[in-house]
Amino acid sequence: MATAVVEVELLDPPARIGGLDGYAAALVLARLGGRPVGQATLPVVEGSVDVGRVHEAIVTDSNRPLWDRWLQLRLGIPDPEPAVEKATVAVCTRDRPDDLRRCLDALYPYLEAGHELLVVDNRPSTRETERVVAMYDGVRYVREDRQGLSAAGNRAFREASHEVVAFADDDTVPDPGWLPALLRNFSDPLVLCVTGLTMPLELETEAQEWFERYSPFGRGFERVVLDGTQMNPLASWRAGAGANMAFRRSAVDRVGPFEEVLGSGTPARSGGDHEYFARILAAGYRIVYEPAALSWHRHRRTWEELRRTVYGYGVGVYASWTHELVVGREFGVLKMACGWLIRDQLPALVRSLLRRPGRVPLDLLLAELRGCVAGPWAYLASRRVLPMTGGWP
Repeated sequence: MATAVVEVELLDPPARIGGLDGYAAALVLARLGGRPVGQATLPVVEGSVDVGRVHEAIVTDSNRPLWDRWLQLRLGIPDPEPAVEKATVAVCTRDRPDDLRRCLDALYPYLEAGHELLVVDNRPSTRETERVVAMYDGVRYVREDRQGLSAAGNRAFREASHEVVAFADDDTVPDPGWLPALLRNFSDPLVLCVTGLTMPLELETEAQEWFERYSPFGRGFERVVLDGTQMNPLASWRAGAGANMAFRRSAVDRVGPFEEVLGSGTPARSGGDHEYFARILAAGYRIVYEPAALSWHRHRRTWEELRRTVYGYGVGVYASWTHELVVGREFGVLKMACGWLIRDQLPALVRSLLRRPGRVPLDLLLAELRGCVAGPWAYLASRRVLPMTGGWP
């Protein structure tokens, strides 16, 4: 049975969260004063979840984000004002009009508030995306025929009217407070990038449940400032997900554009966002992970889509590491690859073969491993057909 995705405000909680007939469990996002402070997966009993169980799971001595938020509200300390008044919100998309419509519905209030809303249509096979955008007055439509998500992202940088460019994937639904939460983190001139918390929009299928277990986009509920002195830039996936991120447009002048041989829509399949994060950190700049910048992501619904996604992530990781080795002379990627294999992938494979409780399905593990093996060759194939654009400092 499916898992419901629900929310509860801890300042004014109901006794029970009802209307969950047909669900076996619920993923509950807890907010305090509107801000996400924790999550818990709880059983659904007679169509509802006891909010007392949510309190037991969320309100613990070790939940620092909750107590920091409680203290802020108790002392009446307001949230900082956004450091940037206006921003460009860019949605890079290709042939997903239904997802795009849902995303634009969520983003349109930002346009009404004076921000710019830009849709970059990457090598479309139809005019459906253009027709969807035409339904929203004031949204700019740009067609980019160079291949790949990274090329679309670079076009967004060139087209943007404001210094900060916030990127939302077309299959996300940003929360109402998403953009202000991102923007208030740009007061530090060394911050070139801010990422946010990404939660599942739905967990209606087995594939969506396994995506959230195996490869979640969320990085927790505590704000973190990252730089190259405290985190290996080659482990840049810890900084957040490309589905929910914002950059200073001047990042292009300081560390270069997105690398167009990497990312979705190229033979490398993914990795463009994390390679860019790594370059920012290696150049001495900072990335902020801000969980108040919440967005909801629609995971792939079928098992075959999930398997292709996991394979693509394996390809992308090793393609980006190959790029960092070849172009950046970052020999630490060899240690990273060995560590991932020995500490994570091989033990998970053994648990799956032995049918241990909580094991990851074998076909997902094998898909990831096949992707890792294919990654370096996919990178070389991408180099043959696409121009290189980014560069390491």
